[in-house]
Amino acid sequence: MDFYTFIQLLVVSITATSAMTAFSYAASRKFRELYKEPVLLSYMLKIFKVKLAKQSETTWGWILHYLIGFLFVIIYHWLWTKDILPLSFLSALLLGAVSGIIGIIGWMIIFNISHHKPDIDFKGYYIQLFIAHVIFGIVAAAIYFISLTILLLAKTYVTV
Repeated sequence: MDFYTFIQLLVVSITATSAMTAFSYAASRKFRELYKEPVLLSYMLKIFKVKLAKQSETTWGWILHYLIGFLFVIIYHWLWTKDILPLSFLSALLLGAVSGIIGIIGWMIIFNISHHKPDIDFKGYYIQLFIAHVIFGIVAAAIYFISLTILLLAKTYVTV
């Protein structure tokens, strides 16, 4: 992966993860539930007794959240560049749905391993998590497409 591709994927993942997180925060506010993934991740770091300074637990929750988003975008990029899936709205929905299922299974495993469950509506959390990942997939595909278009235009019209 070259530097420009890395930057492209970083921008795509930050944008898509931010859109997903904004939805989760809005759902959290609307339903008065804790549906905030970065907060839950920092909570789980505490439960798993990961040695961190008290002030950095929240930061690490956010870092983990964005890192996971970056890993999903790398997989999307691979699927698109290897022509396994086309870069389309339908594939964005599919990737978002599959990511949502993976996210739900991941959180189920985390909650089961920890033997400590936060006081949340799990059914509601998993439904909003699925929808948030569909949003992630759609935003990731859109920003990826836009960034490809910009890169192609730049390479065509900009000479160094």
